[in-house]
Amino acid sequence: MPAAEEGEISLAEAAYRQLRDKLIMLEIKPGAPINDGQLATELGVGRTPVREAIKRLEVDHLVVSYPRRGTFATIVDITELADVSDIRELLEPLAARRAATNASSEMREELREVARAISGLDATPRDKRELMRYDLTVHRLIYRAAGNPHLEDTLIRYDNLATRIWCLVLDKLPSVAGHITEHVGLLEAVADGDADLAAKLALEHVSSFEKSVRQVL
Repeated sequence: MPAAEEGEISLAEAAYRQLRDKLIMLEIKPGAPINDGQLATELGVGRTPVREAIKRLEVDHLVVSYPRRGTFATIVDITELADVSDIRELLEPLAARRAATNASSEMREELREVARAISGLDATPRDKRELMRYDLTVHRLIYRAAGNPHLEDTLIRYDNLATRIWCLVLDKLPSVAGHITEHVGLLEAVADGDADLAAKLALEHVSSFEKSVRQVL
């Protein structure tokens, strides 16, 4: 593959990841127009990588295009919470179980490092969205450790949708610190190879997420 093509793929991937996380964390507001020229300038890339990224974001249900109207960030639909949770309650324990069984020694050390970082978060109040980035990091790490790219892709998509719902109600929640510290036991169980405990904690974590959101609706 030519070097220039490799570079373009790399730029498209970088643009995709940056835009995806802006949409997930609601830094790009639901319903906001998506201007590829403006985004290209903000990201410091050409329009082609941004357009490729937008195509992928449509598949992820994070943006939607309308003929003659343009492209917009999708609205966060709270009514999807039950459907998203149903899927995650089945697949998150599976991913945790597979990760506990299949993770490499290097991956297990990375899991422990993230667990230590979360354990080391002091009691000083932090920005809730900053804390939510730990949630994304943990889930994506476990999905990767599971060693099944199809499972990983599916779970990333549903975790992204769940995180958008969470961020929509974030200001109504008294705290998200407890939700984040729940990850410590889960990460340690995966790193220790305790598949049963990892699956159990993953299910409890997803269930507590849905319960917390419903309490503030």
